[in-house]
Amino acid sequence: MASNDLNARFINYPIPQPLHHPYEAPPPPQNPVIKGSVLHYLSNLVAAVPFVQSLLWSNAGFGALRKCKEIVAADTRLDPTVIPIQQPGDEAPASYTDISSLSRALLDNGKPRFYTIADFHNAYKSGEVTPTDIAEALLPLIRRDIAQRGPHSTSFTESKVELVKQAAEASTKRWKAGKPLGILDGVPFAVKDDVNVKGYKRHAGTSRDYTKGQDVETSWCVKKVEEEGAILIGKLNMHELGSDTTNNNPIWGTPLNPYNNKYYTGGSSGGVASVVGHGIVPFGIGSDGGGSIRIPSNYCGLYGLKPSHGRVSSRPLPGSMKSVVVRGPIATSMADLEVAYRVLAQPDPSSFPSSHFSPPRPHTGPRNKVLGIYKPWFDRADPPVQQACNAALQYLQSELGYQVIDISIPLLREGQLAHAMTILAEGVDLTHSIWDLTPANRVLLSVATRTPAIDFLLAQRVRNVIMEHLAHLFQEHPGLVIVTPTTPNAGWPIEDADLACGMSNTNMTLKNMEYVWLANFTGVPCIQFPVGYVDGVKGQGKVPIGLSGQGEWGSEDALIEFGFDGEKWVHEGLEGGKPRPEGWVDVLKL
Repeated sequence: MASNDLNARFINYPIPQPLHHPYEAPPPPQNPVIKGSVLHYLSNLVAAVPFVQSLLWSNAGFGALRKCKEIVAADTRLDPTVIPIQQPGDEAPASYTDISSLSRALLDNGKPRFYTIADFHNAYKSGEVTPTDIAEALLPLIRRDIAQRGPHSTSFTESKVELVKQAAEASTKRWKAGKPLGILDGVPFAVKDDVNVKGYKRHAGTSRDYTKGQDVETSWCVKKVEEEGAILIGKLNMHELGSDTTNNNPIWGTPLNPYNNKYYTGGSSGGVASVVGHGIVPFGIGSDGGGSIRIPSNYCGLYGLKPSHGRVSSRPLPGSMKSVVVRGPIATSMADLEVAYRVLAQPDPSSFPSSHFSPPRPHTGPRNKVLGIYKPWFDRADPPVQQACNAALQYLQSELGYQVIDISIPLLREGQLAHAMTILAEGVDLTHSIWDLTPANRVLLSVATRTPAIDFLLAQRVRNVIMEHLAHLFQEHPGLVIVTPTTPNAGWPIEDADLACGMSNTNMTLKNMEYVWLANFTGVPCIQFPVGYVDGVKGQGKVPIGLSGQGEWGSEDALIEFGFDGEKWVHEGLEGGKPRPEGWVDVLKL
């Protein structure tokens, strides 16, 4: 495709340019695994001694980018935002939650195992329950501010009882008057604790209140959902500063996986995944800087969407986007994911780049069903994960008409290092004091301070080279979705000794992030959905396995269609379908 055509369709689109580079598997990581009292004392040493920080930085392999010949002549790219230019017909729909335009959300599947947005809507419409009934039933389960905490309180950082009740009463009155605002009116939801909500503190998983006691304005994406009548029931637990993938949090507690309470929920949006997976809410809002929506969705058997960089506004939250972090939904079904995404992704006229994106709307017309697999990379997943993902891919080909093609992606080893260096360097900026952090983060962010400017800029060259190659793939194969397992491993078991002080297991963290980093670093959207379940090595219950699809910048609507096709596999092709966790809460019958 000619560059002038791309310039007419996109802002900041990379120059499509392939880089043929043989796959190079990363060497086995050799970072020390530290926990307990040893971690506590070592963290103090690392934070106090720059030489030790530099030693650990080198041991992590960050200096390897200096030897990468493929980026010598490359330009740096600090911002991965690529914006599709609005075209005629891209105007906003009259309503994002009009029932008639959301028919898939209202389909009756006979005996649903999980309550969806549509189930709450239909229950209110029938008069069976009211939003006030739901709020009164949920609050005892989630409150932290009472002597006898509810069974799901660890997933929350705060719930403002009066605010919840006021929102529920207002919704109940609208329903009784026969004037609901839309399908979300009265539906409970919750948000990760790294976004601003009026009346709430923001800790971002730390012991510090980043609002400094001020009454902040609610972030745009949350406000849009509340304006549809949805009831915010609280803010949710997360990994401290979003800096790891377990949601092990010694400060706020560690939320449990709904399928197996001896497994982590995944992080850093682990509180969101826990409450959605347990049925407390049908959807929640998370954030994703290195898989933090998709890994918890994967671990908890849910649907998650990491939008294109800049697509969803979190204003007013200065600096929160950086160059890798985005906001997005986690949901119990694809219909719920679609509704949540369309509402929270409304363009924010006061925020760039959100203001330049077209309003989200359902995909219409034909769609190329092309899936790209880089086999050497895909095959690094553990055998049970490969088996589950390949079964889903076979169904998509044989039953739904997808074509699977071989592709290649260069500099994957260097790219993961470059992403890690970038997100850590940008995360240091959010730190008030290294000494206020838990031991694991004291080590991690102390090491991050050792990144020289030259290495940070080399990382941005890697970003540009990979984005140019992806642009080449998307132009060569229109509609291409790059598929990988969401994580190469099936879950992450909890060791009880890890909970008191946290733990530092960089080797497992890197494995967790084998695939997810690419979408954050290059700014492309990515969807995750469950495709299988295996027996856990600890505890009782299954462990979910997920598949991810990454599309061209701005292709969320097409990825949602891919997600619905993936959901068909779960319901029609996977033996037993999607099991309901034993800890699931029957909210409508409480």
